[in-house]
Amino acid sequence: MNAPRTRVQRRPVHGVLLLDKPLGLSSNQALQKAKWLLRAEKAGHTGTLDPLATGVLPLCFGAATKFSQLHLDADKTYVATARLGVKTATGDAEGDVIAERPVHVTPQDLARAEAQFTGPIRQVPPMHSALKKDGKALYEYAREGIEVERAPRAVVIHRLKLADTAAPEGQFAIKIEASVSKGTYIRTLGEDIGEALGCGAHLTSLRRTATGGFVEAQCITLEALEAMDEEERLAQLLPAEALVDGHSRVTLGAEDAARFLSGLRRRGAWADASEVAVFGTEPAAFLGTAHVTAGELIPGRLLNPIEIQQILLNAQQTEATP
Repeated sequence: MNAPRTRVQRRPVHGVLLLDKPLGLSSNQALQKAKWLLRAEKAGHTGTLDPLATGVLPLCFGAATKFSQLHLDADKTYVATARLGVKTATGDAEGDVIAERPVHVTPQDLARAEAQFTGPIRQVPPMHSALKKDGKALYEYAREGIEVERAPRAVVIHRLKLADTAAPEGQFAIKIEASVSKGTYIRTLGEDIGEALGCGAHLTSLRRTATGGFVEAQCITLEALEAMDEEERLAQLLPAEALVDGHSRVTLGAEDAARFLSGLRRRGAWADASEVAVFGTEPAAFLGTAHVTAGELIPGRLLNPIEIQQILLNAQQTEATP
């Protein structure tokens, strides 16, 4: 007879956890594990990583989920390994081999490919992706053996470095280091580079090393998080305002802050700005985002007073913990 499952008592948790996503878990599986460990009421991630990918995955809890879209749109950096001479149905090691070709690649070929794929390019999204067609994810069509026409999408490869790397005897592989705009598929980039080299390719490993201003050195693994007690886990969270670190900053007094939180515009001697992080002074707290046009501070995504009180209370409790 199975023992009854212990019900987890959820609680309001607010902030950002920088997770080093492990190999083999989907982003949602990693999120649910972290949510359970923190006993958080509400959680979301800032864009998915494939199960075969590892690395930087910012997880948002509570009030921070309101700003997760900002990192969906952020530039990202990846390190990948591509095996040359072998194409697969999925563009990675999970797919069936669909073509094999001899490999004759020189350093000059790699340099030409670097130049070809650096800057603005167009990519055809892979069938094995979460993009939707008529309300259905492309990977669902792919599982049914259906090929759906996909329009090329404009993306930007800000930096690209290609180099030979170690591979098992009889195989050839390259290391791909790429900093890219949102919407870039690294599997597709690897496949396209393989075609440009005349031999085809598929990814055998993929790691995200940075997203926005967050880097892998800041991340924690699920194993390390699991080994901590609850207070130590909470201490790993960055505040919600970490997601708006690059925004202009505006600070409001108590009266203006209260009106701003109710959705009212405020007037002041502020320069026009499309991305503004707004803070209050009494109490000192992050209030939300806005933009400034012609001296008007126009509210965007806002915290509510209960969330602000919970964040301040959690901060006080953390400071009081010896």
